[in-house]
Amino acid sequence: MDWTPGGLSEDVEDRRGSSGGGGFGGGGGLGIIGFLVLLVISLVTGRNYIGAYLSGSSTGASHSPSAVVDSGDRTRSGAPGEDRPAELVSWTLDDVQHTWTTLLPAQTGRDYRRAKLVLYDGYTYSGCGTAQSQTGPFYCPADEKVYIDLSFWNELRRLGGSNAEFAQAYVVAHELGHHVQNILGIEQQVRHLSGQDPSQRNPLSVDMELQADCLAGVWAHGTEQRNIVHDADIAAGLQAAAAVGDDHLQRMERGSISPESFTHGSSAQRVGWFKQGLEQGTIAACNTFKVGGAIPSSVGSY
Repeated sequence: MDWTPGGLSEDVEDRRGSSGGGGFGGGGGLGIIGFLVLLVISLVTGRNYIGAYLSGSSTGASHSPSAVVDSGDRTRSGAPGEDRPAELVSWTLDDVQHTWTTLLPAQTGRDYRRAKLVLYDGYTYSGCGTAQSQTGPFYCPADEKVYIDLSFWNELRRLGGSNAEFAQAYVVAHELGHHVQNILGIEQQVRHLSGQDPSQRNPLSVDMELQADCLAGVWAHGTEQRNIVHDADIAAGLQAAAAVGDDHLQRMERGSISPESFTHGSSAQRVGWFKQGLEQGTIAACNTFKVGGAIPSSVGSY
């Protein structure tokens, strides 16, 4: 995969080693008692006062949840390549967002709005609740941010996936696929339909995840045309997709599989939809809902 390290994007919030991503002892002097008080208030009122406090205390600026947390001076001021995993995530973030800034209006008539990406250690706070490293990377539609603990790459390798750079880039592109779904209103439609019929929650989740895989493939289609990725890179991405298939994970954990409990799709499905986006290069090719049949085909149409 041909890319050039170059520090962190302005769309990256680096909370690693800061009060926003560490234990209870930080918080700019808040202390554990004060932290617990804010936690209770947040639970009672439904407002994320902890996240707002941590963001503000890390920057010395306002407590706006969208403020960029630059606790990563050690990475921004260092020579390019000194923090290669973070810089790869940052480069991928910018490249994927540049792609969607062009493709989304051209193919759907919708303008793209940039998402943020949060790097953290262990756990931090998001608009969707607590972010923990064991949950893996995820996208929060409430604050339009992707959350990643870089230790996930070690977990991906443990699960049998590739730890190559394009495999890591695929994960970032998948999460930004969820951001595209949010912009297009698909996430909201799926959430509404899941509430109407809880029995369809898992099938709908599978369709959502497979579509995000396909949208990651759409981005990869553009990188292949620009000679950024090559055949070996694509193979690594496919291996990563297969490693996080529900059937593979269930077989590793308990020796058997339960398709009715799938939330992300099988390894074959995830690989297949990533390849669909890679080969077609269009958002319209990623309508997983028509195939799944869990909800009306109008959902996911563009």
